[in-house]
Amino acid sequence: MRFSSAAFLWRFFVSVFLLGALSVCATGDSPSARESLDPYYIIGTADQQEVLRDLFGLLAEESRSGEEQFSVVREIANEYAKLKEYGRLINFLSSWTNAHPNDPYAAYYLLMTAYAYTKQEAYAMSALYFDLIVKNYPDLSIRGQSIHLACLNQLINLTDNPEQQVWYYQELISRFSEEIDPGPTYFMLGQAYERTGEWNRAIQAYTQFLPYYGTVIPGFPEADSYAKQLVDFNNSRKDWTFENLNSLLTAVRTALDNGSSYQMRRYQAKVNFFARSWGQEDQDNSGMAEFNLSNFMMSNKIYYAQDLDTNSNANEAYLRTWGWSQYISTWYLYFRKINFPSDPEIHGRWEWAGIYYGEKF
Repeated sequence: MRFSSAAFLWRFFVSVFLLGALSVCATGDSPSARESLDPYYIIGTADQQEVLRDLFGLLAEESRSGEEQFSVVREIANEYAKLKEYGRLINFLSSWTNAHPNDPYAAYYLLMTAYAYTKQEAYAMSALYFDLIVKNYPDLSIRGQSIHLACLNQLINLTDNPEQQVWYYQELISRFSEEIDPGPTYFMLGQAYERTGEWNRAIQAYTQFLPYYGTVIPGFPEADSYAKQLVDFNNSRKDWTFENLNSLLTAVRTALDNGSSYQMRRYQAKVNFFARSWGQEDQDNSGMAEFNLSNFMMSNKIYYAQDLDTNSNANEAYLRTWGWSQYISTWYLYFRKINFPSDPEIHGRWEWAGIYYGEKF
């Protein structure tokens, strides 16, 4: 993500700031301005050095802040960027902003400084500058594009701090709702809230994401089902859960012994319950259609293994059962520990969450 972020930022500069490159003539600077130039900043071929001398000469003549001065500073920075002299670019812009704290284009200069750090793969430094711009400088819109928006798009990729990510995503939603893709933004806000432990806010974000069902989110192929399951579970009564696995197993085994489809339906999860073969993907809900357990239990004696399957663990359990149908006799009942920190009374309880048809592969 970081390398693609650098590429995006370069395209941002090319499309917004560097199109109107300044035309420079050698006749515009005075001999004294040329003589006072720091040789550190004059580099490249003879032609490139001459361009830089002309630019610094023009800059010395532009004593008042304004578009003309901005154009010259921008073009000098552009020359260093083209030469990949990112250290000199940083030094030049840092010196300029320190000497001109009230320059109305300071946000742009800091943005290009951040860009230079990104090109040097100094991502922590570039993130500091992006954050500084958003939080301490008024937004600057040039040719219809917002500097704050460019910074926020970088920061969500550069920071690993979930509290900071929450703030950045909230800024994107509240300030730039017409310029972002809301689906991925709401989903990633939910992810950030999860990492901060704010589960109620995470579910609110996932609820706002659901109207954008079908949105492709890189790195999260199951984003739709993940968000829907959390939201649906949050909105349910959750009255089918058991305090522990043993009590759930006892209840299910008793219902099977009694041939009671009514009891089995009571224990079945009312949200996110699945019924599928072992070969189906987790997100494949083609086996979710309602089926009537009484059709299978009315005339059949259902048997179950005395012990759980060996693949069971502290969070998931499988109980092999058979006798359901002449077509597929064996079903594995799937139980899982509930992971739902939003509700401490439910978190850690157990539910009968699904069925796998047939023998394991």
